[in-house]
Amino acid sequence: MSIVKAALRNPPLLTFILVALVWIVASLTLRGFGAYGHLRYLLELAAVIGIAAAGQTLVILMGGIDLSVGAVITVTAILVPLISPAWDPTGLVGVGAALAIAVGIGLLNSAGATYLRVPPIIMTLAMATFLQGLLVIVAGGSAVTVQNPAVILLGQARPFGVPAGVLLWVVVSSVVLLLIHRMPIGARFLAIGANPLASRLSGVSLIRNTLVLYALSGFFAGLAGVLLLGMNRQGYVGIGDPYLLTSIAAVVLGGTSILGGRGTYAGTIPGAILLVTATALITVVNASPGWRSIMFGTLILALLLISGREARR
Repeated sequence: MSIVKAALRNPPLLTFILVALVWIVASLTLRGFGAYGHLRYLLELAAVIGIAAAGQTLVILMGGIDLSVGAVITVTAILVPLISPAWDPTGLVGVGAALAIAVGIGLLNSAGATYLRVPPIIMTLAMATFLQGLLVIVAGGSAVTVQNPAVILLGQARPFGVPAGVLLWVVVSSVVLLLIHRMPIGARFLAIGANPLASRLSGVSLIRNTLVLYALSGFFAGLAGVLLLGMNRQGYVGIGDPYLLTSIAAVVLGGTSILGGRGTYAGTIPGAILLVTATALITVVNASPGWRSIMFGTLILALLLISGREARR
């Protein structure tokens, strides 16, 4: 009983336990689910959500939200093939330029939220809408194929049998956890999310921290877009749309308060894996896309109730 109570008081641990239980039951009941190749594929898909959710976690911890994540992923996935110069044999110039644009979008979001005092939910939603329209004009609705060597390597390489995207997620996770729990800026994010007024009176700059935060969110969304492009080998308008809600769901499933001030990226990690696993299990059911969406939404609500977001502190 003490273990159960400890798990209920620790949302990240509870989410890890849910993932382990689902994987064990699915491996015993579904043929091929527990195969190494299949589990590796699930982790590779989870890496895209997890990297996108890294920035989302930081934003939500500070009491904000970023609804432009899906659009930034799409922007990066389309721009990298278009702006990668032919004279760059590594492909890093195109990737760097696309990530710089993603950071710039994050800075625009934060500028609107701070200097113009537009609520973050409105600012980021407006930015996402603007970017979607711009992409339709630029890409013309057609898919673009990636030839960038760095992107292809990231999406297809498997050093020691581990997808490069998963290794990238490990690096991102380490950096974000260090940022939140071992650096002063992480403490400031949590303090602002818990009580913005008290933080401001204590000398914490809301503007500076908001700028940093949304810039990081743009960067991680752009990085997820680069990885997704490498895995799919092409980018198209709407490729990042599914990752907006899943990035938020992964954060909340991991125990981070949607109101800010409480949580950790350690919970977002199993939250991303749980979402991908749920999608894989629903895909096994031979249902129409509409029913699959209904089942997925219902399952997300059930998982949120099981993990007891706000009631269990």
